[in-house]
Amino acid sequence: MNNQLQIMRHSAAHLLAHAVMELFPKTILTIGPPTKAGFFYDFLPKENFKLLDLPKIEAKMHEIAARNLPITHEQMPKEQARKLFKDNPFKLELIEQIPGDTVGIATQGDFIDLCKGGHVDHTGKIKHFKLTGISGSYWRADRNGQALQRIAGTAFLNAKDLRTYEKRVEEARKYDHRKLGKQLDLFSFHDEGVGFPFFHPKGKSVIQLLKDYMRHLLNKYDYLEIQTPTMLSVDLWKQSGHYNFYKDNMYFSEIDEKQYAIKPMNCPGAIMIYKERPHSFRELPIRTSEFGNVHRYELSGALHGLFRARAFTQDDSHIFCTPEQIEDEVYHSLLLAQEVFSKFGFNTVRYALSTKPEKSMGSEQLWDKATQALANALKKANINYTVDEGEGAFYGPKIDMHIKDSMDRDWQCGTIQLDFFLPQNFNLEYVTSGDKREQPVMIHRAIYGSLERFFAILLEHFKGKLPFFIAPVQIKILTITDEQVPYAKSIFEKLKKNGYRVQLDASSDQISTKIKKGQIEQVPWMLIIGQKEVDNKTIALRYLSGKQEFGLSLEKLLEKANEA
Repeated sequence: MNNQLQIMRHSAAHLLAHAVMELFPKTILTIGPPTKAGFFYDFLPKENFKLLDLPKIEAKMHEIAARNLPITHEQMPKEQARKLFKDNPFKLELIEQIPGDTVGIATQGDFIDLCKGGHVDHTGKIKHFKLTGISGSYWRADRNGQALQRIAGTAFLNAKDLRTYEKRVEEARKYDHRKLGKQLDLFSFHDEGVGFPFFHPKGKSVIQLLKDYMRHLLNKYDYLEIQTPTMLSVDLWKQSGHYNFYKDNMYFSEIDEKQYAIKPMNCPGAIMIYKERPHSFRELPIRTSEFGNVHRYELSGALHGLFRARAFTQDDSHIFCTPEQIEDEVYHSLLLAQEVFSKFGFNTVRYALSTKPEKSMGSEQLWDKATQALANALKKANINYTVDEGEGAFYGPKIDMHIKDSMDRDWQCGTIQLDFFLPQNFNLEYVTSGDKREQPVMIHRAIYGSLERFFAILLEHFKGKLPFFIAPVQIKILTITDEQVPYAKSIFEKLKKNGYRVQLDASSDQISTKIKKGQIEQVPWMLIIGQKEVDNKTIALRYLSGKQEFGLSLEKLLEKANEA
């Protein structure tokens, strides 16, 4: 996001707060930053906002914008700021945490807010915006803190960008994966398990196909598949550091008076397997893979179908290697990622190299060496990339992979992360050629990221029309009359024997009804069997697009299916 757009969105967040205070003066303000998607502001209202309030708030925002109020910013002594916000505990808390003797104050008309600055000159410049929703939140994202309401929106520098956004939102709404999941009988969500998806036979088939395809590639790249427990001792999560960072997002249980946690991550399990016995430099790299089912407690307001669920499966890999092996391991991980994204038709992929943050662990020399290894691997793979300075994890540099879908949306899926922290924390070792004990580097690698989320991206990317190789039902055989059923059954058996996912519709429905049903189910191929096909021992192939081919032999059909 460029600086101009960030300033516009920050200004729009203040405009939102201004409008809310004019309409609902008893509301207490908290914070409202710009984001990559737009902006939001968190409020503590006297009475909860409703979706019906959004048009009213948006209209008030336009009204205030039209007043062309100058937006000023100045530094104010903290003592004066405390008096100004004496009735707002959230602002008072922020004032105490801001270093120095003064704080920033932004003013537009009679609206005043605590702010570090970065605004347009006057409200008249804030024209192209839209409010997008209301959700629940917590003060400082702490579930033990005050429950708040978040109003989100987006803003742009010109009307064209806003129209493009609105068109994209409309298209996304039309092909929402939750809607498609129900329509295509793939998965569902129920109040009995909020945030936990239920996969129907067809949806489970797609998840399994994603796993099978990835397993095929992992075997080619010499990975060893493992499986680790879903629930592990809290002591392990404290040692790994996940407890301190993720405890609010974890589920806990007690067994025999001992605390356990359902895993939010897979890495500690892989480490337990590595530690099971000593390792020599001759064994490295050790590449482990796991389709690990993890659970994270997400706020109900943040849940969004398969995009954000409370349980999901990661295609996790953990590579234990020497520092000298980093470049080759990252290079091969990049090749693997390119193969996967290309297979699914994601031809525009953005790679970002994130470097050492201000707070980190490990020596400067190790960081430089590791970061250079990542850069060398990207160059070796002929990949153009951007550098996100200081955006690496505290435990090591990383490469994030962003795919662009058919609706021009950006999704961060794959990641390759170097980790110096966990090997040190768990005292991981290998014996060198000089019979010394050294610490291996751990590489965390995922490509789908979450299989469920990747499934949802695929559904929306292809607008429900999953390609032949991943479709839960690839071929549907349709008979015109009962006389063709025996021949249709013989084709069904041969296709099934060859490993294709096929269904036979031998009902007494009219052929037009059968075709329409197949189209609604988004089946890639429909085989129409009439008396002519029976007499000539041929097949008529109808594609989902409506294109047809006649007089195909079974051998020719199998040849085409093998190439699809």
